[in-house]
Amino acid sequence: MQSYRIGTVSEFEEGTKKVFNLGETEVGVFRLGEKFYAWNNICPHQGGPVCQGRLYPRVHENLDENKNSHGRLYDKTNINIVCPWHGLEFDVRTGKHPGNEEIALDPLPVQIEGGEIYVIVGE
Repeated sequence: MQSYRIGTVSEFEEGTKKVFNLGETEVGVFRLGEKFYAWNNICPHQGGPVCQGRLYPRVHENLDENKNSHGRLYDKTNINIVCPWHGLEFDVRTGKHPGNEEIALDPLPVQIEGGEIYVIVGE
């Protein structure tokens, strides 16, 4: 295993991401609130650069009791990354696809020590 310093907490704004080349691994690091999440930049669908996609609040269809649509609702507490190749979405906090939890991103450990952020790469 290799630990890589990727910056300081203050260098990441809330709700943002950065992509890094750490050795031979490309990694996306996300900040949501005070927590940081790191994912291999490989979409499980077809290998696209998932971490380079846009961040969006999860979208819910606003349906009434008769299943008639009344527009969309946006859940800002549940932020998804959308793969730029084919549009698959993944929860930034869990790495799971919202419609099929068996499809998920590959996580990497993140450690914060004295305001410095480290990502652990390797087995």
